[in-house]
Amino acid sequence: MESCNCIEPQWPAEELLMKYQYISDFFIALAYFSIPLELIYFVKKSAVFPYRWVLVQFGAFIVLCGATHLISLWTFSMHSRTVAVVMTISKVLTAVVSCATALMLVHIIPDLLSVKTRELFLKNKAAELDREMGLIRTQEETGRHVRMLTHEIRSTLDRHTILKTTLVELGRTLVLEECALWMPTRTGLELQLSYTLRQQNPVGYTVPIQLPVINQVFSSNRAMKISPNSPVARIRPFAGKYMPGEVVAVRVPLLHLSNFQINDWPELSTRRYALMVLMLPSDSARQWHVHELELVEVVADQVAVALSHAAILEESMRARDLLMDQNVALDHARREAETAIRARNDFLAVMNHEMRTPMHAIIALSSLLQETELTPEQRLMVETILKSSNLLATLINDVLDLSRLEDGSLQLDLGTFNLHALFREVLNLIKPIASVKKLHVTLNLAPDLPECVVGDEKRLMQTILNVVGNALKFSKEGSISITAFVAKSESLRDSRAPDFFPVPSDDHFYLRVQVKDAGQGVNPQEIPKLFTKFAQTQTLATRNSSGSGLGLAICKRFVNLMEGHIWIESEGLGKGCTVIFIVKLCIPGRSNESKSPFLPKANHGQAGFPGLKVLVLDYNGVSRMVTKGLLVHLGCDVTTVSSIDECLHVVSQEHKVLFMDVCMPDGFEAAVRLHEKFTKHHERPLIVALTGNTDKVTKENCMRVGMDGVILKPVSVDKMRSVLSDLLEHRVLFEAM
Repeated sequence: MESCNCIEPQWPAEELLMKYQYISDFFIALAYFSIPLELIYFVKKSAVFPYRWVLVQFGAFIVLCGATHLISLWTFSMHSRTVAVVMTISKVLTAVVSCATALMLVHIIPDLLSVKTRELFLKNKAAELDREMGLIRTQEETGRHVRMLTHEIRSTLDRHTILKTTLVELGRTLVLEECALWMPTRTGLELQLSYTLRQQNPVGYTVPIQLPVINQVFSSNRAMKISPNSPVARIRPFAGKYMPGEVVAVRVPLLHLSNFQINDWPELSTRRYALMVLMLPSDSARQWHVHELELVEVVADQVAVALSHAAILEESMRARDLLMDQNVALDHARREAETAIRARNDFLAVMNHEMRTPMHAIIALSSLLQETELTPEQRLMVETILKSSNLLATLINDVLDLSRLEDGSLQLDLGTFNLHALFREVLNLIKPIASVKKLHVTLNLAPDLPECVVGDEKRLMQTILNVVGNALKFSKEGSISITAFVAKSESLRDSRAPDFFPVPSDDHFYLRVQVKDAGQGVNPQEIPKLFTKFAQTQTLATRNSSGSGLGLAICKRFVNLMEGHIWIESEGLGKGCTVIFIVKLCIPGRSNESKSPFLPKANHGQAGFPGLKVLVLDYNGVSRMVTKGLLVHLGCDVTTVSSIDECLHVVSQEHKVLFMDVCMPDGFEAAVRLHEKFTKHHERPLIVALTGNTDKVTKENCMRVGMDGVILKPVSVDKMRSVLSDLLEHRVLFEAM
C-alpha cells in the first residue's frame, strides 16, 4: 500500500458551528428541564409565597423553551416534515407563553416593589418601636427610682430627716457631685443654704431672693439648667482646672402656713418656695437627660407633699401638747372648784345646823312667850324678836337655796295645791307689816285663773313673798297691788328674754303675776344689777341697808327653774316700779307631773293634845328643852333623853311620837334599832326626824331607815301644832326641803 502524505481535510466552518449549536441546545434543554423541577420544589416547600400561579406559568415557559431546543437537535440533519411541524408548534407555544409571562410580569413587578416599600416601612416602624420601648424602659426605671425615693422620703414625718434623706437618695440615684437645698428665711427676702449632700454643717450662706436666676426657676414648675457660676450653684469651690458639671435647679413648694404657728418654720402668708440645686460630677461629659429632669421634678413635688404632712404633724403635735396643758389646767381648776364646792357645802351644812339650832330655841321660846299674858310693850318686843328671827331664818334659807341653785342640786318639789289660797296666805302674811307702814295692799285674781294647779308651792310662795316684801320694804306711802292672771299667748314673748320660749299646751298654762308699788322706783340703767346676788342699786343701798341682796337673785333662779321669766319696769326714781314674772304651772289630771290629790290644809286653830305621850331624843340640852317646852305647851306628856341607849331603854308602846335629832352621832342607827325592837308597826311610836339639815340626802336617809316624818328647824308653836295634827291624821309627814 502506498503511503499517503495527504492531510485530513478540516471540518467545514458551517459544520463546526452546527456542532457547537447542537451541543449548546443539548445543555440548554437540560438546564430548561432542570429549572422547573427546582421551581416545583420551591413552590411545594413555600407555603406563604403569594404568586404560585405565576411560577407555574413561568415553569411552563421554561419547559417549552427546553422542548424547543431539544427538538431543534433533529433539525441539524435531514429531517422529515413531522419534525418541522413539531418544531413550529413548539416555537409558537413558546412565543405565546413567553409573551403572556412578560405581560404578567408587568403587573407583578409593581406589587413586588410595593412589598419592598412595605418592608422598608416595617423596618422603620420597628426602629421607632425600639426607640419607644427604650423610652418605656427609661420611664419604668425613672418610676422605680421615684417610688424608691418616695418611700425613703415618706418613711418619716420629721422635716429635717425628710430633706436630708432627699438629698442623699438623689445623690445616690443620679450620681451627683453635690446637691443642696436653699430655704427662705423668716423675712422672706433671702434664701439660706440649709442642707447639702457633702457638707455636714452648711455655713448658712444667704443670697437675695430677687436674683434673676431665682425668679426664673420660681416662675416655672419644671427643672431648669442654670449656670454653674450662679450664686446658688457655687456651693463648693472648684479646685484646679476642672470644669464644673451641668447644674439643674427646681423649686420646692412650701405649705401655706398662714393658719399655723410652727416652731422654727417661716410664718408665710403667701405662697413661697425652697430651691433645690443638683450638680453633675465635674470635668465630665455627662449631660442631663429628659428622664432625669422628670425624676427631679417628681421628687420635688413629693418633697413638698412630705413637708406639708410634716408641718401639719408638727402643728398637730404642738396643738396636742397645748391641749394637754389646757386639759391639765382645766382638770386642776375643776378639782379646785370641786374642792371649793365641797368645802362650801360642808361649811353651809355645818352652819345650817348650828344656826338653826339656836334659831329653833329663839323662835320656839318667843312663840311660847307670845301666848302668855304680856303688856303691850312686852308683846311688841316679843313680836320684834319673832320678826327678826324669821328674817334671819329667811336669810339662811336664801343662802342655802342659792347655793343649791348654783350647783344644780335644787329640784322642784311638784305637788297639787290651791293657787287662790296661796295668794290669800301671802296677803295675810304681809298685811300686819303693811298696816304698820299704813300701806294699802290689794289682791286681784282673774276669774279664769285655775284654783287647783300642779307646781312647787313652796318656791312659788317664796318668790311672791320676796317680790312683795321688796315692795313693802321700799314703799313709805301709797298702795301695793298684786295681780295674777293667765298669760295670753301674744303676751308671753318678751324681747328682753331672747332665751325664753314658752310653748302653749292644754296640759299647762303660764301664770303672770304683777306686783306694783308707789315706792322709791329704780333707775332703768340699774335694773339688770338687781338680779345679781349680793347686789343692790346705789340708791336703794344708801336708803335701806337691811336687805342682803339675795331676794331677787333667788327669785330669778326660781322662776327660771319653773320655766319662766322675770323682769322689772320703772320710769325712774320716785315713780315706783312694777315687778312682773311668768311661771309655768300644770293643770291636774292633764299632766304627768304629779298624781297626788289636792288636799286642802286644815285649820287647826288652838287645838291641843292633852295626854299625848311624846319622847324627845336630842343630844343638845337647849334644843331638847325648847322642843319639850313646845310640846308641853300643847298638852303633851313629854319624856326627854340624850342618847340612843337611854332612848331604847325608855321607849315603850305608850309613846305615840318620837322626835329625834338625826344630826347626833349614830342618829339613823337609832331608827333601825327601834324597828328591831318593835317588830309590829302599830306597837312602835311614829319616828320623826327633827333636823337642821336641808339637803335631800338627809331626807332620803330618813326614809331609807323607815322614819315616818322629817321636820325642819326652827319650829314655832303653830308649826308644832300643825305637825302633830297632820302626823296623827296621816301617819306620815315629810316636809319639803
